[in-house]
Amino acid sequence: LICSLKSSLKGRGQQGNVQPFSDEDSSIETLSHCSSLSERTSAAEEAGETEEMAQEDFQYKLKVYIDSTVDKSAKTRQGALDGLKTAMATKILYEFISERRMTITDSIERCLKKGKGVEQCAAASLACLLCIQLGSGIESEEVFKTLKPVFKTILNDGAANIQARQACATSLGLCTLVAEDDIMDVFATMECFESLFTHSYIREDGSRPSVNPQTTQLHTNALLSWALLLTICTGSHIRVIAQKHLAKLPRLLENDNVNMRIAAGETIEFDYDDWEPLCEQLNALATDCNKHRAKTDKRKQRSVFRDVLKAVEEGDFQSETIRFATERMVIDSWVKKRTYDAFREFVGSGMNYHLQANEFIRDVFELGPPMLIDSAALKAMKSSRLERHLYNAAAFKARTKARNKFRDKRVDVGEF
Repeated sequence: LICSLKSSLKGRGQQGNVQPFSDEDSSIETLSHCSSLSERTSAAEEAGETEEMAQEDFQYKLKVYIDSTVDKSAKTRQGALDGLKTAMATKILYEFISERRMTITDSIERCLKKGKGVEQCAAASLACLLCIQLGSGIESEEVFKTLKPVFKTILNDGAANIQARQACATSLGLCTLVAEDDIMDVFATMECFESLFTHSYIREDGSRPSVNPQTTQLHTNALLSWALLLTICTGSHIRVIAQKHLAKLPRLLENDNVNMRIAAGETIEFDYDDWEPLCEQLNALATDCNKHRAKTDKRKQRSVFRDVLKAVEEGDFQSETIRFATERMVIDSWVKKRTYDAFREFVGSGMNYHLQANEFIRDVFELGPPMLIDSAALKAMKSSRLERHLYNAAAFKARTKARNKFRDKRVDVGEF
């Protein structure tokens, strides 16, 4: 081909004019295109292999974390639990976790029973993230069946670490919401929470119980979990609860702890009979100027109770719009807000990603199946770096699945 090219060029030079486009020229252009295509294909394959290697490395790290949850060193176990929590909060790992769910569950149970304080708290949080990853169904029910007795034992043990009891109060609530399959068991768990937060009720004679701040936080967590489960109760059960607790819940608005006051305010149902005194209480909290309270506490309290007061007086819930990728979700009811806050407490900054990609959470908020978002749409909406990263991860997963369909099955060479 090169010799022909030289001959053609020599002929052109001798004739002194330009010759028509020849077959040789066509061959050169084809060769150039093939070379360019080959380079692009090679670069794409290298990028795909790099991403695949990164995915394999990530899964290897997860396996190391799982193995390390049974290490003799408490520090190593704590690091492993934190590593698994971060991974589950920021990625969708259903396939990987589903195969290892009982191994992870056994590790959580062991850390809850034998760990101390911080380790127990991390294990309780990991249990919730595990259920969120698995979603409602047989798999999460198996996990919860193992862990529920442990949660309740710690929760009801007055001699247990108080931070561990606080964590179990929160985790038991969310795990029940996700994985409990019997509504009667839901009611039983709610009674377990009632046995705690009712100790903060002001007595009939007007005297206040003597409760230390740590125990008050335990009661607050129990009240919030109780309110979370209230969102899935039947109408008849809600009426029973109304008769039993709604007359006493407003008295928690007088509690010295700001978190308890806020939790009580957000939990009060709007069919409360004695409207005028309740509105007076809410208005006082929405305009609280007590000099003995911290400025941050007063600011937080005022913000919450302005919304609660408006909802009670006008029946107008203060809606909030959550934007994620190209979608948005409007939180327009107390039920949706309590549910959203419960999930966000565990997944943190990964909440938008789970709203976008977690089928279970999308089902809870009635968002439909996950949407397929192309790069043009992401560019048009000027997505954040995290959202771009999540899109790329989802695109890589789709490419890998498509590529594997056309590949021969690899020979299993075992673990290394």
